[in-house]
Amino acid sequence: MNEALLRSLTPSVLGILVRRGADFAAAEDAVQDALVEAVRVWPADPPRDPKGWLVTVAWRRFLDATRADAARRRREGLVDEEPAPGPAAAVDDTLQLYFLCAHPSLTPSSAVALTLRAVGGLTTRQIAQAYLVPEATMAQRISRAKRTVSGVRFDQPGNVATVLRVLYLVFNEGYSGDVDLAAEAIRLTRQLAAAIDHPEVAGLLALMLLHHARRAARTAPDGSLVPLAEQDRGRWDTESIAEGVGILQAALARDQLGEFQAQAAIAALHADAPTAEETDWVQIVEWYDELARLTDSPVVRLNRAVAVGEADGPRAGLAALAALDASLPRHAAVAAYLHERDGDLATAARLYAEAAHKAPDLAERDHLTRQAARLNARRCR
Repeated sequence: MNEALLRSLTPSVLGILVRRGADFAAAEDAVQDALVEAVRVWPADPPRDPKGWLVTVAWRRFLDATRADAARRRREGLVDEEPAPGPAAAVDDTLQLYFLCAHPSLTPSSAVALTLRAVGGLTTRQIAQAYLVPEATMAQRISRAKRTVSGVRFDQPGNVATVLRVLYLVFNEGYSGDVDLAAEAIRLTRQLAAAIDHPEVAGLLALMLLHHARRAARTAPDGSLVPLAEQDRGRWDTESIAEGVGILQAALARDQLGEFQAQAAIAALHADAPTAEETDWVQIVEWYDELARLTDSPVVRLNRAVAVGEADGPRAGLAALAALDASLPRHAAVAAYLHERDGDLATAARLYAEAAHKAPDLAERDHLTRQAARLNARRCR
C-alpha cells in the first residue's frame, strides 16, 4: 500500500466533496472511510484511477451518512449529483482548501489546528506539540472547530496570515523527520508566492528553502542527529541557499518586516558562514531581538539565549535563560549546552539526561542521551 499516494490525494478528494455541497466535518469523515476502504481493497485490486476511486467511494459514504440522518433529508437531492466512476479532473485543490479551512467563523489558532489535522496530515499529538499544549487540550480545540464549521458553506476564504501559519507548521513537522511534508509545504508556498505579492509569503518561502538546504547534513548515516555546528557544510544545497537569500533580500527591501522574514534572516546568516566559528552571532542576536519584538514568543527567547551565549559568552546566555520558564520544551537542553560551554560538566550531564527524558522524538532523545554519556565519560577520566 502506497501511503504517500493516499496522503497526497486526500486534500484534493476532500476539496471535491466540499465543493459538491458536503459540510466539512461530514466530508472529512467520508474521506477517512474511503481511505480505510482503500487500505483494505487496493493491495489485492489496485484501481486504474486512484483519485477517481476515492472520490466515488467517499461520496457514496457521505450520501449513506446523509440518508441515515433524518435532519438531512432535505439534501437527498444530492444523490443525482453523485460523480460517475472514471478519471477525475487533474486539479490541485490543496492550497485552495487551506484557505477555505481558515474560515472567518474560526479564531486563527482554531483554523490553523483544524487545517493541520484535516488537510496537512498531522496528528493531534504533533499539533499539540507545535502549540506547546497537552494533547487532550488540542483534541478539544479541533473538535470545537469542527462543530463551529459544521453545516457552514465554505465560500469565505480565510486570511493569508492564517494560511502562512499552517504552511510553516506543516514544514516544521516535515523538517523534523516525523512526517515527510517539507517538500509539499515548499511546493504550496511557491504557489502562494506566485499568486500573491506579499513580503511575508516571500519571507516564509525563503525560510523554508534555507532550512531545507541543510536537510541532507542534519543526520548521520546511522540516523543520529548532527548539530548545526558539526554539520558538513559541503553537503548543504547551495542552489537552494542562493535562491532563498535572493528571495529574502527582495522581501526585506520592501521595509515591511514580519516574523518569517526575521527568521529567514537568521537562517541566512547561518548559511552564509563558511564555518560554525565564523557565524556572525552578534547579528543573529539582533535579529532575535527583532523577532522577539514581533512575536513575544518564549521559544524565540529560548533560541535567543543560545545566540547570546555564542556572542557574549555562556554566562551571558545563562543569564538570558534564567528569565525564562524552565518548563519550556528544550529548556533543559539549552541549559545543558550553556553549562558545558561554561565548564560545569556535572551540571551539563545532568541536564542533558533530563532533556533526553523530555525529548519529543527518538532521534532527539538518543542525541541528548549520548551527550550526557559523553560528558560523564570525560568526568571519569
